[in-house]
Amino acid sequence: MQFAASFDSSVHDKRDPNPWLALYLDRSVRLDDEAKSAMLLSMRSKSRQFLLPILRPLARFGMVVIQLFKTIIPNGFTSSAVLHRLIYFGLKNFVSPEANFLIIRHFHIGSEILAFIANNVGEIKMEMNPLKPQRLEDVLDDMFLKHDLNLFNFVIQLNTQLRQQNRDIEPPAEINFDSITDGQFQLEDFPRRWTNVIDVQTAIELYTPLYQLFLTDNDFWRAANSLQLDETIGVYVARILNNPNHLGLVNNKHPMVPLSTLAAGFRLLLHGLAAETLHATLREFKRKQYEQASKLQNT
Repeated sequence: MQFAASFDSSVHDKRDPNPWLALYLDRSVRLDDEAKSAMLLSMRSKSRQFLLPILRPLARFGMVVIQLFKTIIPNGFTSSAVLHRLIYFGLKNFVSPEANFLIIRHFHIGSEILAFIANNVGEIKMEMNPLKPQRLEDVLDDMFLKHDLNLFNFVIQLNTQLRQQNRDIEPPAEINFDSITDGQFQLEDFPRRWTNVIDVQTAIELYTPLYQLFLTDNDFWRAANSLQLDETIGVYVARILNNPNHLGLVNNKHPMVPLSTLAAGFRLLLHGLAAETLHATLREFKRKQYEQASKLQNT
């Protein structure tokens, strides 16, 4: 996937500057170039411009209806297998390549960030379940549900042991960046049929009511509340790095005060962006560590 090639800084009209090109060239926020390009291509798409304003209120109305239904029958029509088949069908046939790239890439990023924390908190034994899909078919293995379970299981395991040891997360003597990939993940090319036009934000908004319908009420609420753990994970990383600068980019905050599930689609988009910026921050620290080590070897 070469999304960055879509932004050519040599084509610039001062009387009509391209706002998407300006955002791509800006480096005030750490982001992988291909991920940033994919996000901007998705944000400027016709799908987001014309379909999202129509489909989002319909999707949220559907969530209200489903919530009323779930009040009466909390676990009616629940099937994670059916949910993931529907997600796979939609990703394969209707979602754009750049959106699929961001969605599949997100599992890798989440797994690497959790592994980074586990590798830098001292004598802690963690049962990890890294999710690193390479193709769309891999989501059929309950990938989205496992992603949420991994996060809560990680937080519970980590803090149970820290409490037992009567200590907190502190900067290690030497930070271990082995889990952080410096480069692109090995992903297969995604479908580019004429029907693959849905942008990432519209896709998320459409999938949210399906998530609510086919998961148990407990699974859905856990998934929605997991978005507010962005701040929690960001704090863990800040303590390891002894650097809190990236926390200013976290939008899903205050995990003890759950927000309405109606905004879960938009918050999920912010969650993906926060994960991307955190991973890019760790990659930058990894590069600096390597450069410092190289300088010491050469002196």
